[in-house]
Amino acid sequence: MAASTTISRPPTPLEIAQATANAIPWEISRRPVLGILGVLIGAHLVTLTGRMLSLGLTDLRGHLGISFDDAAWLDSAYNASLMFIGPFSVYLGGVLGPRRVLLFAAAIFGLTCAFLPLIHSYSLLIAALIVAGLTSGTFYPLTLTFALRVSPLRYLPITMAFYATCIDGAVNVAPSLYGWYREHLSWHWMFWNSAVIAPVMFALIYFGIPSAPPRKKGGPAPPSFVGFLYLSAGLALMFVALQQGQRLDWWRSGVYNGLFWSGAFFTLCALIRRLRSPNWLVAIPYLWKWNTVLLGSLLFWFRFTLTLTIILIPQTLAIRGFEADQIGPAIIWSAAPLLVVALTGGLLMLNGLDPRLLFAAGLACTAFSAILCAHYSSTWAAENYYPTELLTGIGQAFSLIGLVGCIILQGVFTGGLAKPQYILTFSAFFHTIRLFGGTAGAIYMGHFLAVREKLHSNLLGLHVSSYNWITDANIYAMTAGLFGKSSGRPAAGERAIELVAARLRLQAFSLSLIDGFLLVAWTCAIALFIVAMLKKSPLNYADLAKLHPVKEEKS
Repeated sequence: MAASTTISRPPTPLEIAQATANAIPWEISRRPVLGILGVLIGAHLVTLTGRMLSLGLTDLRGHLGISFDDAAWLDSAYNASLMFIGPFSVYLGGVLGPRRVLLFAAAIFGLTCAFLPLIHSYSLLIAALIVAGLTSGTFYPLTLTFALRVSPLRYLPITMAFYATCIDGAVNVAPSLYGWYREHLSWHWMFWNSAVIAPVMFALIYFGIPSAPPRKKGGPAPPSFVGFLYLSAGLALMFVALQQGQRLDWWRSGVYNGLFWSGAFFTLCALIRRLRSPNWLVAIPYLWKWNTVLLGSLLFWFRFTLTLTIILIPQTLAIRGFEADQIGPAIIWSAAPLLVVALTGGLLMLNGLDPRLLFAAGLACTAFSAILCAHYSSTWAAENYYPTELLTGIGQAFSLIGLVGCIILQGVFTGGLAKPQYILTFSAFFHTIRLFGGTAGAIYMGHFLAVREKLHSNLLGLHVSSYNWITDANIYAMTAGLFGKSSGRPAAGERAIELVAARLRLQAFSLSLIDGFLLVAWTCAIALFIVAMLKKSPLNYADLAKLHPVKEEKS
């Protein structure tokens, strides 16, 4: 008698979607709404705090009386802590549950931010920023995990759109907010702003996120934290090396080599431990999907396009001596349409629009805005950026909403919600890419501008030389104009030469920034090519919204 065999087949996309619909509540109640609001605030808060810290480094330098090199480590202390806790959040969330971790982190983060402006010791400030980074770094992976597991499918596009908007809005609102704080209140509010918001997040999480169920006695053993520790330490050390590389002159610096190779060693230790004793809480093979890898690369490219509003436009105004409160009005226009764009993008996806098209449309708007900004001249003020920044805000918002929409669909149809370790690994992976992409983009753009500025200075200098009648005529005219306010003709001549050199530097910086705008446009073009390589999701958000749980259909 032949033995009967059972052939298992992989579930169909419809079965995966139906299982997802059964696992997620169909009707939304007050408690999940509070929890979703809490996670939206958490995503906004961690981005806003990091951006405020970058903008306020000059005030911190004056507050502590430290040098530029010492101040550079302040930003690294906070961001490296974000990188360290990102993978480690998978372990903490799996062992303690998202609610306990987020409540503890929000409380410690709020208290730390309240005392940060009062610290006068450089070493103590570094330690406090590390604590702030370690606590706020849990917000991204764990909040996104909760939002995906409790938001009803028909509200998922709207939730996701506002989640993306909170992240994007924090980047563009920060310059105006910081400038207003410094002008009307005090620079201390760069930290106190987070200290005020953190208790609101704490209350929403406390009432909105339920406690994790107790661990079953017959379940798997608690995961080991050693592998997470190796990986987190390795990524954090390489992150610091990458962020400080331009200032330390890369491989010529012993500090850079020490940071990079020690980080590589810890990462290698994590890989070896993974191969020898796999951790059930980490599902690395789950990430080896075509769309998952492409979406990770697209997140990296998207973070680079943000340098348009984070670096390029502020630099075009800063080289003319503009302060933060004068630069802010140019950037705030990119945040003006965010709420309308978020609602529009969410409704479009809810009505069946492919998020890839939304992502592509956003990239096209950003590229067109960058091309318009490439017409920049050194006479521009904040008002010249209002139309282009409005277009940039629309483009970046649509891009991020479309990207997050693709990521969520990828997580759903690869079975991400089937097991907790899948969604935790998925969230930690994109959190790591987000941090590395943002820092790598900023570092590369800074290096690119420095190299292009040297090139343009040399090229312009070829046409500004002594014994050239145009140069001599300008110097003689400026010497005559400055003679009355100088101690003599030689002093007036020196001041005239300094003015010519300053004009030369200004034009070289301007040309390098124009090259930066064009680089962003080409980056968007490359990202559009990668978007075209994405595979279409089996179902869209409109199809998911029509799936009722099986229990409701039988009743």
